[in-house]
Amino acid sequence: MVEITASLVKELREKSGSGMMDCKKALSENGGDIEASMDWLRTKGLSKAAKKSDRVAAEGLVVVASDGKTAAAVEVNSETDFVARNELFQTLARNAGKAALSTDSVEGVQSAVNDEITNLIANIGENMMVRRLAKHSVSEGVVASYIHNSIAPDLGRIAVLVAVELAGDPAVLNDMGRKIAMHIAATQPISLSTDDIDPAAVEREKAIFTEQALESGKPAGVVEKMVEGRIRKFFEEVVLLKQSFVMNPDQTIEQFVAETAKSLGTDVKVTAFTRLALGEGVEKKTEDFAAEVASMMGGQA
Repeated sequence: MVEITASLVKELREKSGSGMMDCKKALSENGGDIEASMDWLRTKGLSKAAKKSDRVAAEGLVVVASDGKTAAAVEVNSETDFVARNELFQTLARNAGKAALSTDSVEGVQSAVNDEITNLIANIGENMMVRRLAKHSVSEGVVASYIHNSIAPDLGRIAVLVAVELAGDPAVLNDMGRKIAMHIAATQPISLSTDDIDPAAVEREKAIFTEQALESGKPAGVVEKMVEGRIRKFFEEVVLLKQSFVMNPDQTIEQFVAETAKSLGTDVKVTAFTRLALGEGVEKKTEDFAAEVASMMGGQA
């Protein structure tokens, strides 16, 4: 009988990403043969993959990929944050980013990396999925990007894309766009300009501000001016071009863009942006994988 040594278990664990006890069992079942044990783990994992598909996956990575005039940001989810540091999962995320450059749908990206996801679910033992895709293109200009909380090049927890259009030095435009992307990561604007902000959001704010102003007992004319001032302040807080630039609070983003355009001697326009934050909008649960981990640790939470 072949002795299952710690070095054999370690080798299989590094190759497969599976748990230590699963690796030891696989080696025992296959006489210490690494390749046969890999196949055994995949077979056993594939039989469990369907059971894992309904577990909440709100961790993982966001990735950015670009081919020059087009850039895409993709969110690839797993159940726990330590999986994001697994090189196999990082490769999956990068492949999803590349796939996003040639498709406009999450389904298209998911299909492109589906076999890779299935194998990783089998080996690592967590539910995984491609959740969201954002993509911007320009005919002339650049799509700049920024990754916040980066754990590897183009991989992190927040991804921002900024489309900068019209003629100009690409290096200067990209530098400007990246600085704006860093600003967006910090300030979370909800619209590019006052023209494209959701009218319902404006009306909701007006109603709140009007009620607050009326409670002060001021005359109607004064209340109207108070509300106008509050709405103007609201725009300065949530509209990208009206926000104070975090790198220079003395100017707005709109003024920063105008300053860059003047230095280039040409028109420059920010036409779109997207901010993807990992797990945003996903309701996390304390059961499922957390309970499974606790049981593996002998019931300790």
